[in-house]
Parts: sequence; C-alpha cells; structure tokens
Amino acid sequence: MLAVVLGALALLRVHPWGELGNDPLGEADEGLEKLRKIDPALIQYRQTAEIPVRMQAVTALAVAPRNVVPDGRVYVAGDQAIHVFGPDGEKRAEIALRGQPTCLAVGGAEHLLPGRIYVGMRDHIQPLDAAATPETAWDSLGEKALLTSLAVAQNDVFVADAGNRVVWRYDTSGKQKGRIGQRDVRRGIPGFVIPSPYFDVAVAPDGLLRVVNPGALRIEAYTFDGDLERFWGKGAATLEGFFGCCNPAHFAVFGDGRFVTAEKGVPRVKVYGPEGEFISVVAGPEQLDVVAADVAVDARDRVLILDPKARSVRIFEHQQTRSRAE
Repeated sequence: MLAVVLGALALLRVHPWGELGNDPLGEADEGLEKLRKIDPALIQYRQTAEIPVRMQAVTALAVAPRNVVPDGRVYVAGDQAIHVFGPDGEKRAEIALRGQPTCLAVGGAEHLLPGRIYVGMRDHIQPLDAAATPETAWDSLGEKALLTSLAVAQNDVFVADAGNRVVWRYDTSGKQKGRIGQRDVRRGIPGFVIPSPYFDVAVAPDGLLRVVNPGALRIEAYTFDGDLERFWGKGAATLEGFFGCCNPAHFAVFGDGRFVTAEKGVPRVKVYGPEGEFISVVAGPEQLDVVAADVAVDARDRVLILDPKARSVRIFEHQQTRSRAE
C-alpha cells in the first residue's frame, strides 16, 4: 500500500510546465532556479526611483496619458481608494471609492472626456470626472463578472472581464456597444483561455486593441468591431517566450508601439517590439519578488511597476536613456 501511495505522489510531483518536461521535483526546482538567473547584459533598465504607497493592498496602476495632466500623475488603486502622486513621488490627492477597485484607466487628450478616470470594480465600471467627482456607475455585468483591466480610446472604453472571458466595448455614456473575443469559429476567433484572474487589455498606437490570451500565452490584436487581425507570443522557458500556465499577467504599450510585459510565477518584466520581437529585460526575479506586478509606461518612456509586496511603485529607466539625460 505504501508503495502505491509513494508511486502516486511521484506522479503528482512533476513540474506542471511542459518546457521542463516530467523531471522529478528536485530537477524541476533546479530548472526553475536557472530560469531565475538572467544574463546581466540583457537587463537594459535600472530602478531610479520608488513611490511608497500607504495602502494595505494595492490592486491597480495607471499613468496620466500624454498632454492630459502636465505633471504626469501616477494613480494607484486599492483599499477602496485611489492615491494620486506626482512624478516626484509626492502624494497629490486621495480619492475615496465605494468598494474595492480592481482596475483603472485615465482618458487621454484624444478621448472625448480628457482626464476622466474609469475605475473597474468587480462587476461594473465607476467613472469619475476630471476633477475626481464620482459620476453615475455603469450597469453591473452580472454575478460571473470579474473586471481585470480597462483601456480607453477616443470614443470607446474597453474592459476585460475574466469571469465572462470577453472584452466589453462601451461608449463614454456607459452604453454597451459589443463584446470582443468570444469564441466564433466562422470569424476565426478561438476564444480566450483564462485559467486565473489575469486578463489585460490596451489600445495600441496603430489603433488596434491588444488583449492577452493568457492560457494561449500570447497577445492578440483586434479591431474595435472584434475582428482578430493577428497575434504574437509563445510558451517557452527562454526569455523570448512566456513561461507558465498563463502569461503575461500584465502589459502596457509604449508610444512607439513597443510592449512591456510582466509575467507571474517566475517574475520577469520584458520589452518587445511592435511585432513581438524580444528586445530586453526590465527586471527579473533577482530584482522582483512579487506574485504579479501591474505595469505602466509614462510620457518619458519610464517603466512603472506596481509591487504589491513592497506596496510601492518602482520606476525603471533605460540605462542609455538615463545616461544621455545625465
């Protein structure tokens, strides 16, 4: 009987990720340790600042888009509130909320209502005007809803719903205009695979909506009407790929179309080109000791990482860019 039990345990104690194969647990741990070490030559960013956030739990990060708030404010959500910081790290405001926020976005200069703040709660969106005054909450998306990410375009607001496994499209009045990513064989849309509550969305400079399909380990590009145009990404333990069961957990887009991605499991924040070509590492496991870190990019192309363990926003700059500035 003991042999049977031990045999069953041996079967269970294999690494769950295919890139490492079915090695015994010790060999898998050794493989994971190798993954945690990154060639320093590939890490082209370094931390230059940190903003402490006095919250028990931080849940979302956003940066004021270009030309909206002159001082480039940083918004951090958590603890039924939003804390607003200047780029110097000084706290500028605190906005109370009715409920726990799960995601956050700010309307840019091209948006119909520049500076408007959109707060995702578990099942609905709460808009705030540019002066941070609450407006009428939008309708609930139901008991299954779990809103995880928001993106804002000129006349549209998109919200990723991990519970219903779709991206909802709204106009600025809160009227629902459609859903994106629902499985549709006729249109060649496979549907989103979401094993855990990480499901991110952003509008890229090319005018297409980018959505993480975490279970497929890739980022997909959609038109606002829901047509799947292209995708990139692959599952791999190497730096070029995304490692684990469902990654990237978060991403953001630079003004020139490059991507910054954040992986959970083995924490890695990386930069990719507009077509998904790997460029460099921002920070790896030796710099990050977090489960999953939200990321944003500011007007100076600095990468901001929300560290839920340290309860802070860590700011990283490209070393060459920093050297020129100095």
